[in-house]
Amino acid sequence: MKFLIVGLGNIGKEYENTRHNIGFDILIQWAIEAGFKFEIKKYAALANISYKGKQLYFIMPTTYMNLSGKAVKYWMNELKIPIENIIVIVDDLALDFGTLRLRGKGSNAGHNGLKNIDEELQSNQYTRLRFGIGNDFPKGRQVDFVLGKWPKIQMEQLPERISTAIEICQSFCTTGLANTMSTFNNK
Repeated sequence: MKFLIVGLGNIGKEYENTRHNIGFDILIQWAIEAGFKFEIKKYAALANISYKGKQLYFIMPTTYMNLSGKAVKYWMNELKIPIENIIVIVDDLALDFGTLRLRGKGSNAGHNGLKNIDEELQSNQYTRLRFGIGNDFPKGRQVDFVLGKWPKIQMEQLPERISTAIEICQSFCTTGLANTMSTFNNK
């Protein structure tokens, strides 16, 4: 069984360690821990591993956030992975910092990466792992906040939250959506 794990973010040094790149950060940490490497391929950096009898494919789109759907659609089709075996890791302003929420489908909540994925796939019936980044910004400063660097106190808390996000993705691939949601949501 194959799974596509999509970490959303923007390519380029200026976006490293920003809130909007948490999807990339989670996949990069997973790669470090599991010892796999990404290769630049069409529309994305791609890696894959075998995990508990499952084939896990990881992509970090190189299309920038607003065109993430192009990479997701291409690799979903190329690897012949059904939509129910896709999980997209995304930042979420509506959740407090570090809150992790798994959903089997849903709205894009104004997130440009999810909007584009919805458009490209003509569906919102894919799983998403939302990583809370909070919304502590003045009116009109949302873009600066999302593209801003993590403050020191949150940087110190990130490793533990990233580890939990990896566990959630692993559980999704091995025990399924319902079991993973009941185990991890509301923690």
